Amino acid sequence: MRAVTFQAPGEVRVEERPEPEPLADDDAVVRVEATGVCGSDLHIYHGRVSVEPGFTLGHEYVGTVVAAGDAVTDVSEGDRVLGCFQSACGECFFCRRGLFNKCDESRTFGHGATLGSLQGTQADQALVPHANLTLRRVPEGLSDEVALFAGDVMGTGYHAVQACELGEGDTAAVLGLGPVGLCAVQAARAAGTEVIAVDSVEDRLAMARSFGATPVHLTEDDLRGAVKQATEGRGVDAVIDAVGHPEVLDLACRLARKAGTVSCIGVYAERCEVHMGVVWIKALTLRTGHANVIAHVDPVLEKMAAGELDPTPLVTHHMPLDEAPEAYAIYDRREALKIVLEP
Repeated sequence: MRAVTFQAPGEVRVEERPEPEPLADDDAVVRVEATGVCGSDLHIYHGRVSVEPGFTLGHEYVGTVVAAGDAVTDVSEGDRVLGCFQSACGECFFCRRGLFNKCDESRTFGHGATLGSLQGTQADQALVPHANLTLRRVPEGLSDEVALFAGDVMGTGYHAVQACELGEGDTAAVLGLGPVGLCAVQAARAAGTEVIAVDSVEDRLAMARSFGATPVHLTEDDLRGAVKQATEGRGVDAVIDAVGHPEVLDLACRLARKAGTVSCIGVYAERCEVHMGVVWIKALTLRTGHANVIAHVDPVLEKMAAGELDPTPLVTHHMPLDEAPEAYAIYDRREALKIVLEP
């Protein structure tokens, strides 16, 4: 089968790999029919996140179950399914508390040995561990490109809104309007929260406006002034950092109100200085780490099926799997919001 593999920073390649087979009783194999190129894939592409050469990339996938172990009971061969970006056992200390993102046996697709050596989903087929938790049937009528978002990008944006406990009448700032940031905008607006959406790319600001947010250009507008005006000078109730950069985290801490929340859903892979004087004197709550997508995938699917969340506008490119190297180059040039690869 074909698989998109990491070779070196700035280089991916489509190579032949053996077809996977179930290794454990609760494994499944999915024939991939749609897979995405994600911002965290770009971190690997840049060499910021270390992955071994030859490792299969990707962690977003929709497809059909073609094989399943005897303990797989929630999906069956022939089911159209979507998958979460990481697996969880459902039985460890953390899973029993609903913290599936911190499962002792958690493995993240396409991220190499550091995150479990689970080959990625930018391939013709993918091995899915703990399939009862990791996979969900796709609701009738939901397209592949929409369902694709539930297992990572929309699930991550929704997680950030839940972590900040945002609701009707609250205010939030979303910093960074890539796919995750824009999904966070949608999820916050669906919860009744007023959103200030921040970026430096005009098309992304325009899309945030179409979702009901107030767009603010990072460098050309007065961001702090806009926040003060929207909140009677307090600062926003929550800031969602959808970038993953030390300067963005510092800005987030300064935009939040006293006793506010900062949710870091952007990927951090390096040391970072935080002005603890600001964090301490404002009594801020910081929430970080992988999104608990498995915990949120069912409500996210329900909201997408009902049209309350709709990531369709974020899909700017459909490309065949064989053109993955060009897809990565396009994404790296920021010429795409979301690229769907189709094997």
